[in-house]
Amino acid sequence: MRRGHFELFRPVCPYCLTARGALAPLVIGQVLHEEAGHIIEGVLHCADPNCFLEYPIIDAIPFLVPDLRRFLSDHLFQVSMREDLSATVEGLLGDCCGPGSAFDATRAQLSSYAWGHYADLDPLEQPDGVPGGSILDCLAQGLALLPAPPAGPVLDLGCAVGRTSFALAAATGGPVLGVDLNVAMLRLAQRVLRHGAVRYPRRRIGIIYDRRDFPVDLPGAAAVDFWACDALALPFEPHRFGLAAALNVLDCVASPRDLLQGLSRVLTPGGDLILSTPYDWSPAATPLECWIGGHSQRGPTRGDPEPFLRTLLTPGAHPLAVPGLSLVGECESVPWQVRLHARSRVHYRSHLVALRASGAHDPAPQGGGPAASERAC
Repeated sequence: MRRGHFELFRPVCPYCLTARGALAPLVIGQVLHEEAGHIIEGVLHCADPNCFLEYPIIDAIPFLVPDLRRFLSDHLFQVSMREDLSATVEGLLGDCCGPGSAFDATRAQLSSYAWGHYADLDPLEQPDGVPGGSILDCLAQGLALLPAPPAGPVLDLGCAVGRTSFALAAATGGPVLGVDLNVAMLRLAQRVLRHGAVRYPRRRIGIIYDRRDFPVDLPGAAAVDFWACDALALPFEPHRFGLAAALNVLDCVASPRDLLQGLSRVLTPGGDLILSTPYDWSPAATPLECWIGGHSQRGPTRGDPEPFLRTLLTPGAHPLAVPGLSLVGECESVPWQVRLHARSRVHYRSHLVALRASGAHDPAPQGGGPAASERAC
């Protein structure tokens, strides 16, 4: 965790925020290991004496989630994973654990996302007609939709392994904070940030992976940091960011409306939001009642997600319309490719929208989510 980013973004206690709507600041309690302005290991704690909850910094990643005990218990495998194993031993572990294991699932995710973010920089990558980096094209198209160049600090929500955060820093010149809940991906992003190297297991087929390890020099890296934060409980004061990007994350959260509402809260008046989604809904991530489209074919929008999203972003057009965000531009079909292995790709067509914040927003999240409606919660 960069000290400068901590001082600039001034995070608040996520538990106090969600439990009682209080903006209790976090402070640095202990620094156990620090390198060149990055706190590698340490402890943050809530400054409110009635709370005083502690939040760890592990491998330069601060863990700022409301239910920290449950999160660390559920994700202890990723939090405690080693990074110093050789490719040979890592492969042997993969053979022993087998397909479907947590180890295999983590490697498969890293393979897909690291390829999508960094394959264009890999000197060993062989062109096969489906190049990596489509997420950067999506970001560039989103920035082009904005009516004016963005100003102020930038939030990259769902940053995954980090390439979009570096691209945002290069494009805007401002400080960028990438946030995600996938610990393995955040650790890879931190390695790129602090060591200037990409290292990941690139899946060939089945449980066979090839280690990729190559240096990168990314413009804007000095302005970037990566934190573990919940997209539905962003631990920041209102109006903290001038620009937010949420690329292909709307269909990965339990409450898409809460995500939009939370982004409206943390954007400055006149701030911008770039959002894309392929509407690839799964009940494992999002309850059916909260999907934006994809059901209710006899409803007003016949189950189509694009017009339903527009109504949620139009004041008065829907009972659950999100206050404080207005549509300023969109593109209904932006390609996004995800590599699964050497013989498999998934080709998505994302709906890309650019939004402007007015400064009006619902209160900070407390307790459960709002009620469902044709339906979005």
